[in-house]
Amino acid sequence: LTILENCTLAPIWVRKIPKKQAEETAMHFLKRVKIPEQANKYPGQLSGGQQQRVAIARSLCMNPRIMLFDEPTSALDPEMIKEVLETMVGLAEEGMTMLCVTHEMGFARQVANRVIFMDQGQIVEQNTPDEFFDNPKHERTKLFLSQILH
Repeated sequence: LTILENCTLAPIWVRKIPKKQAEETAMHFLKRVKIPEQANKYPGQLSGGQQQRVAIARSLCMNPRIMLFDEPTSALDPEMIKEVLETMVGLAEEGMTMLCVTHEMGFARQVANRVIFMDQGQIVEQNTPDEFFDNPKHERTKLFLSQILH
């Protein structure tokens, strides 16, 4: 499937949205993530960062109330990370509720209104970004931050 077809498949089949309307919505969100020129290409023709932004646009086409991200930059080259994070920052600024598992601490600090730190499947600490990064309460959190924030 092309990028446009990928973005319209679920709205057409699941939400029963007419094809033309689904295509208009898809193009709107491809523009939103800054890749409308990729609409007629295939996923294999895109960079990792572009593929990740297509995934975001495809999700937005379903008009979600919340978006879940599991390490959205983990498989990307360093040059591609910025374009994906900028897209996510824009969504946050527009009011999109997001739950994001990430090791991108600068991003978490900038965008989150709540940081939850987990270890071994348990919540160790949760706080505002400023409190979490500047004044962690738990030793495990302090150890993590000392290792990841050089």
